[in-house]
Amino acid sequence: MKKPVLTILAAGMGSRYGGLKQIDTVGNNGECIIDFSIYDAYRAGFEDVYLIIRKEHEEAFDEALGKKVRNKMNLHYVYQDMNDLPEGYTMPEERVKPWGTTHALLALRNKVDAPFMIINADDFYGRESFEVMYRFLSEECNDDCFGMVGYHLENTISEHGTVTRAVCETKDGYLDHITEVKNIRKTEQGAMNADTNEMISDGLVSMNYWGFTPKMFDLCEGVFRDFLDREYADNPLTCEHVIPTAVGTLLSENKIKVKMLTSSAKWFGVTYKEDKPNVVKNLEDYKQQGLYPFDLWK
Repeated sequence: MKKPVLTILAAGMGSRYGGLKQIDTVGNNGECIIDFSIYDAYRAGFEDVYLIIRKEHEEAFDEALGKKVRNKMNLHYVYQDMNDLPEGYTMPEERVKPWGTTHALLALRNKVDAPFMIINADDFYGRESFEVMYRFLSEECNDDCFGMVGYHLENTISEHGTVTRAVCETKDGYLDHITEVKNIRKTEQGAMNADTNEMISDGLVSMNYWGFTPKMFDLCEGVFRDFLDREYADNPLTCEHVIPTAVGTLLSENKIKVKMLTSSAKWFGVTYKEDKPNVVKNLEDYKQQGLYPFDLWK
């Protein structure tokens, strides 16, 4: 089996954040969250990282991140091209929104030929989770069994606005069902669906922390085409498809199994600009505790 690789979803537009949050500085030595994710992956054993970005952002990413990371990792840029659509479809001229994370994953299909993990650029997942995923990809992952690391819902919602989360149901240690729930807001009582005012029980949610083999590319090509067949005509400017939805579809069709991996690592991230101070404080505390060096890439 080939050595596992790290892939990172970094082509989003950050509309709620108000800018290119993937490379916004959050560390006290000029780091962005991706710095810490790649550093944790490096310590876990990963040697190659693929950043899925928009081509027009490459210079900014290389200046903020690439020049440092190459000291320890093999860095590859992969472009999410909005014109990269199945035969019979063309991108509307007025569209500016990317097609979603399923489409971003497919940008890897001619680049990655090894087991891979895929994560968000703007989420901090914790060192232990990378060690767990590296072992899984090296020892267990195969074309019939993928993996994911889940995080507790109540620890992933923002105090500064609503979020969308993929709520997971498990059975015998495997993902049984996954449902994307929009407009979840934090209350004193816990997580609430802002559309229905119903409380949502705390449980595991997907934060886009997946372990796949290249077989996922073939599976997702079919899922993405089916999505376009259903929704392109009615909503060509804003329709999008995301990885948790793709996984849910493939689970319902009994085409995959997904093992739920456990980790005690703490998640935090930046959905809104107001989330940033908490991230900055947590990362500074981790350095003071000796969990990270002051200069990650020295």
